Amino acid sequence: MKTVHDSLARQGLVRPREGRMLGGVCAGLGRRFGLDPWIARLLFVLILFVIPGSQILIYPILWILMPSEQPYYPAQNPPAGY
Repeated sequence: MKTVHDSLARQGLVRPREGRMLGGVCAGLGRRFGLDPWIARLLFVLILFVIPGSQILIYPILWILMPSEQPYYPAQNPPAGY
């Protein structure tokens, strides 16, 4: 699973910490493809009408496979406990 997370992270497919509605999948897809998160969510729902049920399977799978965005900490001052 670690290699899948690393591969998706290298491709820019991460769930952002800010702007999540549920799991951050649509926000992450929107960020990766240069779309506003609301447009990505709208497209996700529109595709649901075209191919019913597919997103109910795809969303949880992407939620599991897409890694969460890691917080940025400067190298000089790591937070306590790390």
